[in-house]
Amino acid sequence: MTIDNSALLHLLQLASPALPVGAYSYSEGLESLVDRKVINNKETLEDWIKHELSYGSIRIEIAIMLRSYHSVCQNDLETLDKWNAWLSAARDTEELRQQSWQMGRSLLKLFVELQPQYSTFASAIESPCNYAVAFGIASACWQIEDRIAAIGYLQSWTANIISAGVRLIPLGQTAGQQILINLHDIIVRVTQEILLLKDEELGSCSWGLALASMTHQTQYTRLFRS
Repeated sequence: MTIDNSALLHLLQLASPALPVGAYSYSEGLESLVDRKVINNKETLEDWIKHELSYGSIRIEIAIMLRSYHSVCQNDLETLDKWNAWLSAARDTEELRQQSWQMGRSLLKLFVELQPQYSTFASAIESPCNYAVAFGIASACWQIEDRIAAIGYLQSWTANIISAGVRLIPLGQTAGQQILINLHDIIVRVTQEILLLKDEELGSCSWGLALASMTHQTQYTRLFRS
């Protein structure tokens, strides 16, 4: 399947670590796990990310991103706002909710400044906008295929967690890139699974992430935002 050049460039822009949404400043509980030596090398970092991709709340983020995407395609602003509120309520901790809102606010503001003709979708969100919802809005407006948008979101999330691990453990840059290559197949598999999820199947097993995030909120010394 070929990808339209314009859509590909838009996806690369959305998934870029240079996108000014502040993703680099969050570790999503990883800093707490490294501090407690639960994660202390390449193998344990890769294993943690594999489990998060297979069972964690990142799957719910992608699922809501896709529902937001299709709400925009159908010009269904009420449903778009509903899924945003649903995701806010589903966040495991205040730290993770605040991260999602801050990144969502930054992306939505940036997108409207770049493409003011799509401001209607931004104004449809009555409560703080989650990052996954903002990503879905931008992906739909830029006509990025839903499956490709989901892969881009997962790739960007995975790369950001690896980058945090490289700085925290620490690991070499080559080790970080090796982890990313090792996770390519699971990213594709997980994308296919999420595309098939029905509304009643939206759930995750993310208690480990929740505990790590709650511990991070009270951690004495931190490199990453809480």
